[in-house]
Amino acid sequence: MKYTLHSEKRVYNGHFKVREAKLTHDTFHGGELTVTRQCFERGDSVAVLLHETNTDRLLFTKQFRYPTLPHTNGWIVEIVAGSLEEGDRPEDRIRTEVQEELGYTVGTLKHTHTFFASPGGSSERILLYFGTVTSDAKTHPGGGAANETEDIALVALPVAETRSQLAAGFFTDAKTLIALQWFFSDR
Repeated sequence: MKYTLHSEKRVYNGHFKVREAKLTHDTFHGGELTVTRQCFERGDSVAVLLHETNTDRLLFTKQFRYPTLPHTNGWIVEIVAGSLEEGDRPEDRIRTEVQEELGYTVGTLKHTHTFFASPGGSSERILLYFGTVTSDAKTHPGGGAANETEDIALVALPVAETRSQLAAGFFTDAKTLIALQWFFSDR
């Protein structure tokens, strides 16, 4: 199957960017379809599920997320994540985000998945990792980077409680759901 890109332009250039394209693509029935589509250019991100092995707890962030209104009260629990910047190595960005948000120093990281967050409208890919820490790896209070106007709380849940919370629908963030389903698929 083929496509032809007729035109492409940036239609919004703020903190985030939006690109618009006119294109024609083959259809599954042998024809062609000409469409205009917009793409929210979010950039790639990294995320990590952290297991504090000596306490058998999983570590999460809790923070206010404006886009979740009116479906939530605004505060959601999710795994640590951050945007990749030009020239970043994903593992280095994860270590920085974990230090800023939760105050832990992370050692070994394992890449588990790379996926599109919402391919119908966004270019964002998330590179998902798993990492282990111990409670003595907490070397900083965390809470977020002051220059990024973040206000983040650490949520540490025992693995068994996390499994129950997952089954009860407590987690609503896609990257967190994917990470937890991966984690529990081996247990």
